[in-house]
Amino acid sequence: MTRAWVRELGGWLSAAAVALVTAGAVASSPRADLLFRDGDSLVVAMLARSLLSGQPLDWAMSSVLFLPESAAFTALHAALPVDANGLFAISAVVNLLALYGGIRLAAGRARAGSAPVAWSVVALSAFGALAMTDVSASREALDLASLQLTTTYYSATVVGVVVTIGIVRRMIDSHALRAWPLIALGIVALVSTLSNPLYAAWATVPLVIVLAVAAISSELRSRMPVIIVVLLAGTAIGFLARIPLAAWITQTGVGYVHPEQWHESIDHYAQLVGERMQSPFGVIGLLITAALLAVAVVRTVRPRQPGSRLVAAMGWVAPVVVVIGAIALGTHAARYLQPVAFAPVLALVAAPHALRVSERARRALAVMAGVVLLIVGGLSIPRLADAAARPDADLTCVTAWVDASGGTGAGQFWTVRLPKLHLSEPSRLVQVDHQLNAYAWLVNRGDFAVGEVSFLVEDAQTVPWDLSEALLPETIVDCGRYSILDFGAETLPLGPQRS
Repeated sequence: MTRAWVRELGGWLSAAAVALVTAGAVASSPRADLLFRDGDSLVVAMLARSLLSGQPLDWAMSSVLFLPESAAFTALHAALPVDANGLFAISAVVNLLALYGGIRLAAGRARAGSAPVAWSVVALSAFGALAMTDVSASREALDLASLQLTTTYYSATVVGVVVTIGIVRRMIDSHALRAWPLIALGIVALVSTLSNPLYAAWATVPLVIVLAVAAISSELRSRMPVIIVVLLAGTAIGFLARIPLAAWITQTGVGYVHPEQWHESIDHYAQLVGERMQSPFGVIGLLITAALLAVAVVRTVRPRQPGSRLVAAMGWVAPVVVVIGAIALGTHAARYLQPVAFAPVLALVAAPHALRVSERARRALAVMAGVVLLIVGGLSIPRLADAAARPDADLTCVTAWVDASGGTGAGQFWTVRLPKLHLSEPSRLVQVDHQLNAYAWLVNRGDFAVGEVSFLVEDAQTVPWDLSEALLPETIVDCGRYSILDFGAETLPLGPQRS
């Protein structure tokens, strides 16, 4: 094995250790609700079960299709004999490793006087530190880095954006423009846009801006138009490829756009910043982000190689473009601002210079750092496993009762999804709204074929029921935070589908 391969392998092992430490910390914090139990976070796991069970697929998705996330989770599900929470924990580590791969690509090729592997590990560590400052259990908090550990909140799109930047950097750094990087760029843009249109806002728009500006004075201006055309073409074809999947897309994204609410959007995001500043960890995270943005700006304006300058520029241009765009469109979702968390980290690999010490000292330092990371990472495995295996007596009560009942019940979105995922047969719980209409949102519409249900599951998140028939439950089963309203031999008909 050559020295270069040893360095790369050491980088991946160190990245795995960082991923384990980060995942263990996040899974042991209030953020674990988002990782293991949040209604939105379960769609990929539910889709994977449908794929592996062989049941007819008639899914109602949002504007995001989660194609790479579902493929990766399904592969893990098929290969590993662990439960859903175990898969969520492993997926969190895999997502961070995928991000490391993108960062390593963006760091450029190893050259004399450079240390792209070491700086890639440092960059992932900085991102992990940001994730560990996220302590809110709310999906709406401005805790952005930890979203990368979930299966649902656009982890593949984050990786796709970083990989795109890495491919473009490699093309700019090379002596000639070759076909395979252009093909790879087009494929990444196509698949990422097909899966999630946000890729266009996170990658295509800011990268085209940076490339267009660079073309004005760069000696590589002849390459820039070709790269821009391939990126735009891949993105456009990705949008066109969504048309055959229109039956699965119940929300095109137009409903999220309210430009007239730009002022309310500013107030909303300012409030989220204020809430984050109320926590010491939140303040630390904001300071880390501010420092990384400053490094990105400095490395953009200082004389550098074009590839280095591009990566540094994307470290601050992407967050600025996304924040301005989110406000201009009147959005109110923190998850749309994720480039604020991951893009500034790229400043650390824009110019990955090696330390100016002797080769022997550098090797000794790398070995020591690697050993420490591996030890700490190994110690984090039990912590992550314990978080994934944490018992939930209330959930077990519901799933055991439903499995034993022999009937089919229903519940509202935020209530029913967690028990539904953990049932032996998920279709035994149907997703409905408060009027018992079939709620076709992030669920297999084949579940609605049952037509009627004999019990309802509710909890504190359940909106009071508004049923067409004034029936009283025969019994109410107490399952802690859940209650099961059992109507016995009586049945409640499902209303028409809505999303």
